[in-house]
Amino acid sequence: MLIATVLNEHARVYLLNSKELVEQARQIHDLWPTSCAALGRTLSATVLLAMNQKDENEEVTVTINGNGPIGRILCTGSSSGMIKGYCDNPHIYETYPNSHKLAVGLAVGTDGYLSVSKNLKLKQNYTSQVQLQTGEIGDDFAYYFLISQQIPAIVSLGVLIDTDDSVKSAGAMIIELLPNHNEEDIKYLENLNLKPISSVLDENPNIEDYLYSLFKDAKILEEKYVKYHCDCSKERFKRKLLTLRKDDLNEILKDEHLDITCEFCKKNYHFDIDDIKELLKYV
Repeated sequence: MLIATVLNEHARVYLLNSKELVEQARQIHDLWPTSCAALGRTLSATVLLAMNQKDENEEVTVTINGNGPIGRILCTGSSSGMIKGYCDNPHIYETYPNSHKLAVGLAVGTDGYLSVSKNLKLKQNYTSQVQLQTGEIGDDFAYYFLISQQIPAIVSLGVLIDTDDSVKSAGAMIIELLPNHNEEDIKYLENLNLKPISSVLDENPNIEDYLYSLFKDAKILEEKYVKYHCDCSKERFKRKLLTLRKDDLNEILKDEHLDITCEFCKKNYHFDIDDIKELLKYV
């Protein structure tokens, strides 16, 4: 991914080729095409939001829930380029009848919200939330920028699925107007006539080429690599189990074992009777 200034430094561009990232998520979660497109778009947008944080330990968590059949989508990313996510229902393949395009909006729904929570390592996280507009995710992020951040922005998110259901291309672009922008900058952006980002990257995956094709005066400020990464561990789940009441742990003890599967990476953690007895010493 890269960050650049354009239009005489009157706008900032975040651009990402997320094909490998989304393909890895597809394999981990066994995503069907529409679920893959929805989660892939959200993962890609979350990466770009996370990269805007200053400290590498800062995290951004995006939650989308439009009460559609896909259920909740949750993605967490850090400014170091690590990202993870999941959706409640990975097995959705639905298309719009007229265009045969993947029906992300129908899968996500609009009776709900898009929430962005920023963990700034302070006492409280900063969270903002907006009503979903279309469920197509790109439109909803543009609305988030306008309402919650007061930033006019163009948001392009896309995932193209191949005939074998693998990810053929995926990417994201956010163009933010900076406070010093003028009417000429607005007109320029209005006349860009942008193609879907997934189609552009399918033809040429080089994001620098695409950047300079849109903005001749682009100045790249930063380039980073991103990857799907889950930081779960047995120790982390132990800490969560310690928040349970003693009675709850005793109930688990009766079963003599507990298996927990991480939602983000599907790794399984087994707690045997000795593990549970050890936990009971601290509650």
